Amino acid sequence: MAGSDLICLEDVREAAARIAPYVRETPLVAMTPSGLWLKAESLQPIGAFKMRGAFNALLSLSESERARGVVAHSSGNHAQAVACAAHALGIEAAIVIPENAPDLKIEATRRWGAEVHLVPFNATARVEKTRELIETHGYIEIPPFDHPAILAGTGTIALEVLRQLSEVETIYVPISGGGLIGGIAAAAKQTNRAIRIVGVEPEQANDAQQSFREGRVVSLPPEQTGRTIADGLRVSHVGNIPFANIRAYVDDIVTVSEDEIRAAMRAIAAQARLIAEPSGAVAPAAALKCSGDLSKAVAILSGGNVEPKFYAEILGG
Repeated sequence: MAGSDLICLEDVREAAARIAPYVRETPLVAMTPSGLWLKAESLQPIGAFKMRGAFNALLSLSESERARGVVAHSSGNHAQAVACAAHALGIEAAIVIPENAPDLKIEATRRWGAEVHLVPFNATARVEKTRELIETHGYIEIPPFDHPAILAGTGTIALEVLRQLSEVETIYVPISGGGLIGGIAAAAKQTNRAIRIVGVEPEQANDAQQSFREGRVVSLPPEQTGRTIADGLRVSHVGNIPFANIRAYVDDIVTVSEDEIRAAMRAIAAQARLIAEPSGAVAPAAALKCSGDLSKAVAILSGGNVEPKFYAEILGG
């Protein structure tokens, strides 16, 4: 574990001040009757937590770097976040998105004025296209999760949770590349070591759970991770910087089934009146499986960008 990869609490506090003009402080919304608190990142302007890391990363660039423009690759929410931040800051942006990403997320990215490049969903296509664009245009890459500015940005969620529910005992966090849980875990544990941090993945994309247990980064084939309905969690492996923070600060990583994700989406709609995309429902799904008092537990509802037809099918199920 490289100590330099660990996020400092002061980094998170500085990120909070930096992004405050652009990012909403989202509410905690209680589910009834379970009492579970949802951190409603679905209420961000782009409908997902990714704004925090994207704005922190772009605002951290020098003027000469901003002038070069930025490029990012993403299954959807990071794409929107970088496009939104670039639009707000007057920076040129190119975004690489896998073809199997929801149309809703692709079109939302285009609406922010970014140049969108669609590539096949496989282990190398998006990385290769991103490198090509960097070589051709000189863009600065904004990684989706493996970057200290991204983790510091997502860590601001923990600062808000601690202000809103000082007695919080457990925080459930979805895991894709690890940028969200790495930042939240680092900020929460450096504030209160007693807080329990639980990562959550779909059963079909449990690379972080395997990595956590084996003490090394484990990669899964896209053919496997692509089977989960949680499209934002189909990354094959966690990043190195997130994994260092996961090993240092996360207590456990659990999984949920596809049926449990669907059930959580329905429960969130009925009991909290919030929209959750499949990836956003993963952490609440794990929390709702637990017996006992959930009034001191928070689950991160990471996003609410879901195709209306698909969402209607889930709710009707």
